[in-house]
Amino acid sequence: MSKSTTLFTCSKCDAQFTKWSGRCLECGQWGTITEQEKTIDKKEKTKLNYKVTEIKSLNEINKQELQRITTKISELDRVLGSSDVTGQNAGFVPGSLVLLGGEPGIGKSTLSIQLASLISPTIYISGEESVEQIKMRADRLKIKSDKLFLANETNIETICATIEQAKPTMVIIDSIQTIYSEEVEGEAGNINQIRACTAKLLETAKATNTTIIIIGHVTKEGTVAGPRTLEHMVDTVLYLEGDRHHSYRILRTVKNRFGATDEVGIFEMNEMGLQAVKNPSACFLEEREDNSPGSVITCLMEGTRPMLIEIQALVNKTSFGFPVRKASGFDLNRLHVLTAVLQKRAGLNLGQYDIHINVVGGIRASEPAADLAVCLAIASSFKDKELGKDLVVFGEVGLGGEVRSIAQLEKRIKESHGLGMKRVITHLGKNKNKTDIKIIDVKNIAELIKQT
Repeated sequence: MSKSTTLFTCSKCDAQFTKWSGRCLECGQWGTITEQEKTIDKKEKTKLNYKVTEIKSLNEINKQELQRITTKISELDRVLGSSDVTGQNAGFVPGSLVLLGGEPGIGKSTLSIQLASLISPTIYISGEESVEQIKMRADRLKIKSDKLFLANETNIETICATIEQAKPTMVIIDSIQTIYSEEVEGEAGNINQIRACTAKLLETAKATNTTIIIIGHVTKEGTVAGPRTLEHMVDTVLYLEGDRHHSYRILRTVKNRFGATDEVGIFEMNEMGLQAVKNPSACFLEEREDNSPGSVITCLMEGTRPMLIEIQALVNKTSFGFPVRKASGFDLNRLHVLTAVLQKRAGLNLGQYDIHINVVGGIRASEPAADLAVCLAIASSFKDKELGKDLVVFGEVGLGGEVRSIAQLEKRIKESHGLGMKRVITHLGKNKNKTDIKIIDVKNIAELIKQT
């Protein structure tokens, strides 16, 4: 028995509806819904005999030592992780599928062409640019390689056939939103096309033992079909973050089947492309002014790496009836909370003052350890009092005005001492170990502000 029914399908995102409308309710596109006849077969269920899969005991399985592909980019190898404890065997795992995501213009293609020139042989397949445009970018970055091959193709079946025949060490697809499959309906870039193309690339990577990197664009809202829907399909997910108007970029691991996800890589964008930053703390502090009120140094943890960054605050009398609160690199809602704590618990009359917070270098201070530094920077600007260049402040501030201890305190203190800092304001809690740097243990924000 078969039954025919009428469905209305969007040609953009393949969403299905029972009645026609001019605008798709899923993707918001106009004029993309068309009528289709669908036949539903109703057959009697029959019991099938399936083959039993082979199972093995955990102790019977031999461990395989994978020789990773080292990229010679120290920060990238650090993010990808290593197969041993020493950290020597770091890099890409052969046969893995890697997703590199980020906002347009953040530097994904630049990092990819640099990576392609270091690993040979590599095929760089672009669906957005011609090979002449890629050549122009390589010349601008002064990249020359006889083992780097370029292609301009958008058909996934042709791409997979090329990989199976050439069997290169690495393949880079730029980008997944431009690739389509003839076996799937819909235009390139919709969810079904991206999933189908990624599944074919995953199968090809495992069959040829080729490392395949697919590039995916993400908007500020994270709504582009692709990267967010592919995280469960790929082996490793890398996201390149940062402000495109600043020179520093952070490469972060969201998912890694072959290593840890607590490492980040710091890069600086210049005329030669993305260059690894070995000492990010020194770079973030090199242009700091001498004894400026409202300037405080804090130590943030990016993965397992401590970084000293500068937090600036500007407090001035408001010109309107309602004070302005602005934050760059810091959560605005958290700023409102800390301002209320300073008013209630520390006695600072900030009700008629504008407060502006800036985290220098385009870095986001998202962890609670930056609370105390933000509070002290606001108080310093409000009182117009300098705090000195040798002071580091970190700690979490509660609604009662109490200062709480934070994780990985010893690493932060060690990094501060290594860069010549002489004083640290924090709450030690149970950590009472002696250090070579002066520790000012505070328990309440009110006592600290009165002494400042």
